[in-house]
Amino acid sequence: MRVLKVAAGIHWIDIPEADLRILCGCPADCVKHLMKRGLVIRTEVAGTVFETGPNAILLSDISLQNGEFSNLSEFPVLQMLYRQGTILPGHPNNKGVKPLLIGLKEQVAAQLDYIHRGNYGLVSQEELEAAGVAPVQAAEWMRIKLRFAFGKIGASEDLVDSCIVGEGLQTVRNGVSIRRLDLNVYEFYWGDESVVVDLNLDPGENYELPYPLNYHNLRREYFAVVHSGEGDGWDYNRPTMSSVLMFQGKIYLVDAGPNLHHVLKSLGIGISEIEGVFHTHSHDDHFCGLTTLIRADRRIRYFATPPVRAAVTKKLAALMSIDERDFEHYFEICDLHLDCWNDIEGLQVRPAFSPHPVETTIFTFRAQSECGERSYAHFADIVSFNVLRQMTNKDPKTPGILPETAEKVRHDYLEAADIKKIDVGGGLIHGSAEDFRTDASKKIILAHTALELNTVQRRIGSGSPFGTFDVLIPSARDYSLRKAHNYLTAYFPDVPQHELEMLLNRPIEDINAETIVLRQGEHCQSVVMPLTGLIEAINADDDTRYLLPAGILIGENASLYDQPATKTYRAASFVKAISWPAELYRSFIAHNDLMDMARATSAMRSIFARSWLFGENMSIPMLNQLARESQRIMVSAGEVIEVPAETLYLVNSGSIDWRVHERVLDIFEESDFLGEAMVLFGSSTAGQAVAQTDVELFAIPGAMLRDIPIVRWKLFETYQRHMRLLLAPASEGPAFPWSADYLLGIRDMDQHHRKLFELGNRVMAAIEVDDQSTAASAMIELIDFANFHFAEEIKLFCEIAYPATKEHVDRHNEHMSQLSAVRRKIEAGKPSKVIASCSDFRNFFNKSIIEHIFQEDRKFSTYVYDKDKFAL
Repeated sequence: MRVLKVAAGIHWIDIPEADLRILCGCPADCVKHLMKRGLVIRTEVAGTVFETGPNAILLSDISLQNGEFSNLSEFPVLQMLYRQGTILPGHPNNKGVKPLLIGLKEQVAAQLDYIHRGNYGLVSQEELEAAGVAPVQAAEWMRIKLRFAFGKIGASEDLVDSCIVGEGLQTVRNGVSIRRLDLNVYEFYWGDESVVVDLNLDPGENYELPYPLNYHNLRREYFAVVHSGEGDGWDYNRPTMSSVLMFQGKIYLVDAGPNLHHVLKSLGIGISEIEGVFHTHSHDDHFCGLTTLIRADRRIRYFATPPVRAAVTKKLAALMSIDERDFEHYFEICDLHLDCWNDIEGLQVRPAFSPHPVETTIFTFRAQSECGERSYAHFADIVSFNVLRQMTNKDPKTPGILPETAEKVRHDYLEAADIKKIDVGGGLIHGSAEDFRTDASKKIILAHTALELNTVQRRIGSGSPFGTFDVLIPSARDYSLRKAHNYLTAYFPDVPQHELEMLLNRPIEDINAETIVLRQGEHCQSVVMPLTGLIEAINADDDTRYLLPAGILIGENASLYDQPATKTYRAASFVKAISWPAELYRSFIAHNDLMDMARATSAMRSIFARSWLFGENMSIPMLNQLARESQRIMVSAGEVIEVPAETLYLVNSGSIDWRVHERVLDIFEESDFLGEAMVLFGSSTAGQAVAQTDVELFAIPGAMLRDIPIVRWKLFETYQRHMRLLLAPASEGPAFPWSADYLLGIRDMDQHHRKLFELGNRVMAAIEVDDQSTAASAMIELIDFANFHFAEEIKLFCEIAYPATKEHVDRHNEHMSQLSAVRRKIEAGKPSKVIASCSDFRNFFNKSIIEHIFQEDRKFSTYVYDKDKFAL
């Protein structure tokens, strides 16, 4: 058994005797990491060249770690199926064995759904029409989709096998077995050998970049294109095809590929600078950087046609096991009209349809200059004219594309632009450089390929190394001064404009990447405000570091108190900044009678900024608002802490135990927080929070936090981790112990829930001893009572006109469908053989009963109490 740590959160287990090669952890670009380490190489058998690689994937227990996707199996599975040849007819590596997904049931189910959406996008004409596509056009788009899908929208289960890990030892394949030891910790067994794999990232640790990126110092232009990626999902030396647009000094992205955080950092662009993202389609190499854009303190604008947005939303919802409507919590949706010029504050964009397995558009951007219009065309994931010809037919019952539609696609592809970037990846679903031999564009850039350009391609188009840029309309002004004015106005909203002009009358400075701006313990000589780029704050006292956005004030607190700096500040990228001598800054504050306010808000900002929840990409205005709206609360040792409705508690000092059923599941200390379920779902977390020492808390309004995407994202990640701890099986006692924490304060609902727990424990007890007859009869009783309970619940909702009744009914229907599926499995044979170590039923009960109580039913009880609509 060979074990290798490939990168942070990625391990490799090779068991040749069992013909098993397990990729443990599959974050973005994990296949590129395997290629770099020589674990995926090209080989030849019987004259056929193909790649080696994994044939199984161990999934993370949680879908997010430190804000990034943990489970992105789309490309590893594609590599197994097509680049290894395991699905190709007549291929020497096609031995009838499917790729294997290993993990918890809910993570495997989420991956199967996500892979399905990654393969097909929207999967029916009805879904296309629901996304705003006209019926005739939707019918043709389905014909095109079926052509790429070889005539059938298949299930993910047809492509991959699953190994569900529950309690106890589970057989994987060919004599290899696995046991789950803890959250994200697994032990594999082969003969007398065993190995433990830990998929957890350390606090502050991120998934690694498979390729090096240098720093670039970019001037903000009027209209320009920065080339941020020209490779594809298999190019381990370059990022995937993408672009950064500059318009009037503002930053827009075209697509959001893997490692976007690292890409932006290398380009000296902070997330707070990004105005919006234009999205071509939902494949992982253009999609999975969306988590980076969520890590902002405001909703970044999301530009796409409604069908593309619908496909992206469904894929993200599948991946995260969240509601599709949650997408609107993280992005400001700006729908684009197909084949029309859409005006975005002077920047015009025209999306056009491009045939692809998922909903896809190409973009052309244009802006007006004194010399006329200038344009940039971004054509990712296009199709070659040869494939387009093969797809063309007039039969509406045959998969393919109509001749007139194919001709329009060719016309759109060949429309001239000043700069045109095209996909030349080849094959069935990518473009060909030869199709653009006669293209009249002034400059053609060839991208979306992992191969070196050949002689023919080099005669047709140019390359564009990472960080190079083309200026279409140069700027005659320095946009940094505008940023400085905006930041200072937000900082000091009540200070007269002429006073701010005094601060603005300073030169803009360039700070090289990795330069120390202020060292911990040094006397502060000046206050520095970064205007672009990123600053890293390093605290030697607790060995922590975090990134700060442009607009923060470095050295303000030290300057106001005339004390040494408490942290080291370092340029994490090239930075443009404006600075003031410390004495000048203190004079400005004193002259405007701001000293007390500035000292108080600066101290409060420092408290928030040192926490994981608020320490990343939070602007000064947002931190100031947190400081203004938070209330200090003192709690004595031994007190039980009740989190009020619409509130989150941030721990400033002291220690708190989170206890459930007399077990301590977590400890909250300085900079930790509690009450995430209250903010997200309007419900308290199970158990009790008990102060172990005297505790100082800050109470923060939940409504404010829900509107901050990065905070909401981190709260959701924390909620997932806490639910995983809460629902972990106990070593003794009933499988689902009833607790007063489940009480809603509504008599009938509480009695019904207690009965559901009783029946659930009866089913589980029968499964554990292989008593099929008792399990089946208890399951029938559970289904009957669940139907009765759900019906009574809805009656109550209707009586008081609960506004979320329809959504609640939909949830009930989903739960009953899942419960019926579990019943069929039990009736099919002995439970222990059909339901992998009871995990199927446990996962159902945890998600459909316990989590439903905490999330959905608690919302109703909160509504009842808030509106005083029910006699309790």
